[in-house]
Amino acid sequence: MSAAEGVLGPGPTQPSGKVRAFLRLVMIEHSVFALPFAYIATLTAMYRLDGEIHWGRLLLVTVAMVGLRTFAMACNRIIDREIDARNPRTAGRELVTGAVSVRSAWTGALIAVVVFLGAAAALNPLCLALAPIAVVPMVVYPYGKRFTNFPHAILGLAQAMGPVGAWLAVTGSWSWEAVILGLAVGIWIGGFDLIFGSQDVEADRAHGVKSTPARYGVPAALYGARVCHVLTTALLVWFGLATDAGVFFWIGLVIVAAAFCYEHTIVKPHDLSRLNRAFFQTNSFIGISLFVCVLLDLLVRGLTV
Repeated sequence: MSAAEGVLGPGPTQPSGKVRAFLRLVMIEHSVFALPFAYIATLTAMYRLDGEIHWGRLLLVTVAMVGLRTFAMACNRIIDREIDARNPRTAGRELVTGAVSVRSAWTGALIAVVVFLGAAAALNPLCLALAPIAVVPMVVYPYGKRFTNFPHAILGLAQAMGPVGAWLAVTGSWSWEAVILGLAVGIWIGGFDLIFGSQDVEADRAHGVKSTPARYGVPAALYGARVCHVLTTALLVWFGLATDAGVFFWIGLVIVAAAFCYEHTIVKPHDLSRLNRAFFQTNSFIGISLFVCVLLDLLVRGLTV
């Protein structure tokens, strides 16, 4: 979940069309941003637990992550529908155009949160007990732009919980290594949300929507994003050291650092023309490439399928 969703027109009115329209509403394919890091936490925890991949538990983590993200995105769209209608970039979203009704969106959100809670219950009692803590910031985030210039930090906090929850799902116990990874993910996502939010500065200022770019300007927001991504890299180094990572992890980290440099090279304060490339392509590449390298590293070190 983030501010980074595209503009899509109305969908068909048939039941299957309504489902497709809802999936477009929540941008289901953008789960790629959060899932790789949840998998990194899950597989690292499994490696340290008994060295085996538990496929059933991995599936439940996937279901929980997708369910929670779908709930969060649906709530985001519902709560922000009036703001979206006033912004030319977002005026084509499904709740604005009527392709998805508010009732249907709430129904989808309810189903998604029930799926999330069911997966959490199936994982272990601790995951179920802590599940409400994961839900709260997902609902608070869209309201953040109404009372703080730093809603990106709320988004980062919400996303940071993914790796922590994934580790708890495997071990049933607290892990500071998971916290380090969670902080890396949260700061990473908060940083690229600063970049994405820069394109809405004029609309946000015109309609009183709060954000760091709207309050402090695009140059300051991009500088903040660079700081966030330096901190992300440092935290990933810490995670690698804390988990005794091998050579493939460090290769992946070099790739991530290079991708960050590329991302900040192509987006300039007075030239946001390549922002979508920086946001969608580069950040999805970062998550997937690091996951692949971590998976290779764990398999080389003895993780069994």
